[in-house]
Amino acid sequence: MNTHDPSYKLLFSHPQMVRDLLLGFIDEPWVGELDFDTLEQVSGSYVTDDLRDREDDILWRVRFRDRWLYLYLLLEFQSSVDPYMAVRLLTYIGLLYQDLIKQRALTYSGKLPPVLPIVLYNGRTRWLAATELLDLIEPAPGRLRDYAPRLKYLLLDEGAIDESAPWALRNLVAALFRLEKSRAPDTLRDVLSALIDWLAAPEQAGLRRAFTVWVKRVLIPGRLPGVNLPEVADLLEIKTMLAETVIEWTEDWKQQGLQQGLQQGLLEGECLILQRQLTKRFGPLTEETQARLQSATREQLEAWGERILDARNLHELFDDESR
Repeated sequence: MNTHDPSYKLLFSHPQMVRDLLLGFIDEPWVGELDFDTLEQVSGSYVTDDLRDREDDILWRVRFRDRWLYLYLLLEFQSSVDPYMAVRLLTYIGLLYQDLIKQRALTYSGKLPPVLPIVLYNGRTRWLAATELLDLIEPAPGRLRDYAPRLKYLLLDEGAIDESAPWALRNLVAALFRLEKSRAPDTLRDVLSALIDWLAAPEQAGLRRAFTVWVKRVLIPGRLPGVNLPEVADLLEIKTMLAETVIEWTEDWKQQGLQQGLQQGLLEGECLILQRQLTKRFGPLTEETQARLQSATREQLEAWGERILDARNLHELFDDESR
C-alpha cells in the first residue's frame, strides 16, 4: 500500500461510495436485493491467537434478505501486482471469521456469514495475478487436490474497466476512476463539475470534503509533482483554480505525461524482452511469473537478465537472497 492510502480509505469510508461500487461494477442479480440503507462500516482490526495486532483494510456489512453480507475491500492502489494476493485475502478473511466466531456473530442457522473480497487496483500494468487460490497451488495427485484451500476474490482493475455506463448513471466510483485516468486539465474540470453537482446536498458535505482532500493530496500532486497548491477548502475552489491557470497547467501536464509515458514504455519494453527470453529458455511462463515480471523494477529486470544464461531454472533466476 502506498502513502496515500488514508485518502483512498477516507473516500471508501462513505456508504455512498460502497453503494456505487456494488451497483456500478458488480453485474449480478443479488446486488439488487441488498438493503443499502443498512450499510455500516465495521472494525477491520483483529488480534490473532498469538496476540499480534493486524490492521486490515476497509470492511463493510449490508443486509441481504434476512442476513448480513460482509464486504472486504482491499485497496491495492499501488503500481505493483502482488502475485500472492489470494493468500493474503485467505489470511484476512480467516481473521475476520475468527473474530466473528468469538463475537458469536453468526447467522440464524449458526453458520458464518458470506464474505465478498474485492481488490481495487489502479496500477499502470494490467493485473495478471491469479484471482483464485487454487491456481497458486501445485496440482496434487488423486483426491489430494480436494483438500486444498479455496478462495476467489473479485478484481476491479481500474485500467481495464470501461466506466462509461456507470458514469452516465451518476456513479461516484466511476467518477473516481475517470479522475484517476485523466491526463488533461479539461477532463479533470469536467469531472469536478459533475461531482460538485452530485454532492451539493448539505448531508454530503463529508464525502465532498473527502474528494477534495483526495484531489489535492493524491491526484494533482501525482500529475504535477513539486507544484505547491494554494489552500483550498472545496471542489469548487479547485475547479476555479484550474480554470484560472489552464494554459500553464496544460503545458506542464502534457510534458509530465510524455515523460511518464517514455519511462513506462522503456520499462515495459525491457519486461517484454526478458519475458520472451525466459519463455525460450524455460518454456511457457505461469501467470504468477508474468505478474512478477510486470511488477519488477528496472534494477530487478536488469539483474535477472544478467542471470538468465547461468540459471538452471526460474527458482535460481529469482533467488535474490542467495546472491
